[in-house]
Amino acid sequence: MTIFNELKQRGLVAQTSGEEAVAELINGGKAVFYIGFDPTADSLHVGHFLPLILMRHLQKAGNTPIALLGAGTTMVGDPSGRTDLRQMMTFEQIGANARRFKVQIAKFIDFANGRAHMVNNADWLMELNYVEFLREIGTHFSVNRMLSAECFKSRYEHGLSFIEFNYMLMQSYDFFHLHQTMSCNMQCGGDDQWANMLAGTELIRRKLGHDAHVLTIPLLLTSDGNKMGKTAKGALWLDAEKASPFDFFQYFRNVSDDDAVPFLKRLTFIPLGEIESEYAVLKGHELNRAKERLAVELTALIHGKEIAAEASEAAKSLFGAGAASDSMPSAVLLESDVGDGIAVTDLLVKCGLAPSKSEARRVIEQGGLVIKDKKVDSVSAVYTAGDLKPGLIVRKGKKTFMRVSLP
Repeated sequence: MTIFNELKQRGLVAQTSGEEAVAELINGGKAVFYIGFDPTADSLHVGHFLPLILMRHLQKAGNTPIALLGAGTTMVGDPSGRTDLRQMMTFEQIGANARRFKVQIAKFIDFANGRAHMVNNADWLMELNYVEFLREIGTHFSVNRMLSAECFKSRYEHGLSFIEFNYMLMQSYDFFHLHQTMSCNMQCGGDDQWANMLAGTELIRRKLGHDAHVLTIPLLLTSDGNKMGKTAKGALWLDAEKASPFDFFQYFRNVSDDDAVPFLKRLTFIPLGEIESEYAVLKGHELNRAKERLAVELTALIHGKEIAAEASEAAKSLFGAGAASDSMPSAVLLESDVGDGIAVTDLLVKCGLAPSKSEARRVIEQGGLVIKDKKVDSVSAVYTAGDLKPGLIVRKGKKTFMRVSLP
């Protein structure tokens, strides 16, 4: 099976600018392709999974990925899928977020020996002369066509700002720049970026007379049509400080029966034949096997095999080998309990995991306390309100778990 056909069978292809040309490129390992990641937060989230998975599949097939950090485009803000103007961020905030993105993307892509590249579009966009940019690039864009694009429709109805209107031009220029400087011949991204991506191929054709190509990925939706990765606390982040590996594991362990096998195909690298023979045949309660495999594979990909195994064992200890739950024993502290920070011994007493400070110290000194998936080895450890607000998973011994949080 060719890599293009495998991607289609896995559900990783939505649209292409020309299926025959795109298939020929990636099947022959000749695609130098880029995917952009705008650092609008300090961590990637599950919504970024499919682009990262696609990059890895294509790289394994011999193609060359370019991970583009969109520090420059983030200064403007992507209007796609928005009904409101994105909050303006400082260049310092964006730069700090981009540095965190680099670490997370490297978990998916092999950058050794020039097998992949990472670039930041601030390096060229921030240096542009605006008048020259309008003359050289803006003349190739039709306002009427831009307004008909899906990425502008929701914002146009609520008031599209002029700064957002420039986003399509800047993204198109990225493709044009990478084509000229790095022989980039294909852009990949979410299906909501279709109009922006096609505009890039058109700019390259108009300016240089060259062909360039586009492949879009379906948005990551659950079987009931909701965006994947949305939780009661917001996005499901890839950063362990923002979403604990336990919560990450439990999210995928608790997907619906209808989503289990499709997500194995789209989000993991398990061979399709194995998925079809081992998991697609399961029904009813047996589908828990598919959900367990999904949770283990994805947690290992993001947090490592050892932590994935620990999360799996923790869930089995807490909920039983075949059960799944979104809840666990919990304790809610008051902000007055925490103040500028609460000592770990006080934390254990307040949430009822130890009857006294001396008992809390004994648990810690014997190596029996794990908080945020890390063994606590100091009785002087302190946790702040910032640690508690998203919820701390506290484990005493092997089987006593509790989520401790603030109201």
